Amino acid sequence: MPTTSTPSAHLLQLLPEAVVQTDALWEITYLNPAWHTLTGHPVEAALGRSLLEFVHPDDVGTLRSGMPVFRLRFADADYRWMRLQLHPELDAAERVISRQGVLIEITEVTEQVLVEVRQRFLRLLETIDGVVWEAERGVGNTFLSPQVERLFGYTVEEWRSDPGFWRSRVHPDDLPEALVIDDAAYNATHSHAYEMSYRLIAKSGKVVWVRDLCRAVVEPGRPNRMIGLMIDVTRQKNTELELLRSDNRYSLATRGSNDGIWDWDLRTDALHASERFHEIVGLGGTHHVHDGGWHFLQQLIDPDDRGRVQAAYRRHLSGDSPNFSVDFRAFHRSGRLVWVNWRGVAEFEDGVAVRMAGSLSDLAERGSSYDALTNLPGRPLFRDRLAHAIALHGNEAAKGDEVPARGGTTMFAVLLLDLNRFKTVNDTLGHHVGDQLLQQVARRLESCVRTVDLVARMSGDEFNVLLESIDPAEAADRARQIAAALAVPYEIGAHTVASGASIGLVSSESGLATIDDYLRAADAAMYRAKSQSLGVCVFS
Repeated sequence: MPTTSTPSAHLLQLLPEAVVQTDALWEITYLNPAWHTLTGHPVEAALGRSLLEFVHPDDVGTLRSGMPVFRLRFADADYRWMRLQLHPELDAAERVISRQGVLIEITEVTEQVLVEVRQRFLRLLETIDGVVWEAERGVGNTFLSPQVERLFGYTVEEWRSDPGFWRSRVHPDDLPEALVIDDAAYNATHSHAYEMSYRLIAKSGKVVWVRDLCRAVVEPGRPNRMIGLMIDVTRQKNTELELLRSDNRYSLATRGSNDGIWDWDLRTDALHASERFHEIVGLGGTHHVHDGGWHFLQQLIDPDDRGRVQAAYRRHLSGDSPNFSVDFRAFHRSGRLVWVNWRGVAEFEDGVAVRMAGSLSDLAERGSSYDALTNLPGRPLFRDRLAHAIALHGNEAAKGDEVPARGGTTMFAVLLLDLNRFKTVNDTLGHHVGDQLLQQVARRLESCVRTVDLVARMSGDEFNVLLESIDPAEAADRARQIAAALAVPYEIGAHTVASGASIGLVSSESGLATIDDYLRAADAAMYRAKSQSLGVCVFS
């Protein structure tokens, strides 16, 4: 490591202000005697320690980011506001090897106002889910918010110590275009806003899609500087790529299934629905284009289900799920309610959803597909949804991908749950208590899963759960969460009932072929969980 130079000790002995020098990682390498006079800390005791040890814990992150105002702990244990503008010393490769500055206690009223403004700024900064930055040519980042460590894995010191750090981490395929835009900002003749989208290589090696909202600041007498906000848009970009493959999936999913197809232009709010879509809800003979997409849909949806349906697709539009799938009761023109499944995926441009498309499936009459006691879907609906998941996953594998997308739209898991001590509850407390126990179990299961998942009662005290868009590790975690939730005692009338469940899990990673293959595998894993008191057992 290059050695750092030490300022002239004789000259610095004469200064009444405290001079501080640190290396690139904040270790104190030099202090003049005024340090002791100001702070009360002996110079010898502070040398070799990190300057950050003396900084108030709430101010450590912002000092590392480049903010010069912070609270310093004095020898009497009190914290006082200080200003320390550190100037970097660079080696031949223009990397920071040390920082020097003069430590000044803030006493002026105007400085106190600045501190209050700074505090408000920092509180605002903490609410931003992105990296706020400022940069100058030849200096690199003069400010970098701590979120860079969470989003990209690099420490603030790593990033700020090298003026060329950002350029060296941009994906090679995106670098030429990014440099053209970057250089244009450094050489601009007037201030202006601009935007870049590119891939950044995180410290883990993961490729992260970044949307960079920037502004070039041009001021007389000083080099141009840029300020900006980097946002991780990887999820939206992956959805766009997924959309390119969606035609094959929709073709497979709807072939022979007699589903209705819909296409919703979110920019014009026009929803196109196929003839079969209209037949499912009894609207045969009407035109196929509906202005005001959500207005058209909400007239079809039972009021008790509207909030759940809207939450499902909005969750997808916000980037929290790769697609959406929701069951609801729809008004048929004949006056009856029909249970349908509405599913789809959105297309994004610059992180904004512009279009959604998908299918509408008729789930037949409520009594044939739903369990009257628990108000959950029954065996026919569960088998139908599982068949659909198997088909989608098989289609993905058939395309020859060496490794299916983990956590992507086609991975799934099947859970089979059997309640513990259910027969004892029925025998000792009566079937009416057993029925109430099943109802409470159903509600807990629903609260443990996402909108895209499906909970079904298969028979007796046996339940199935279909987890969609989930990888094996996440599915196992979710199964353990379900087991923990079901183990909490139930209050049924005057009785406190302890039950819990044994859970068998099988993932699409197992490569099984049919519905019955998955159900048998889940049953075998559940039997092992019950016989060995494992709680959760994963089929392998």
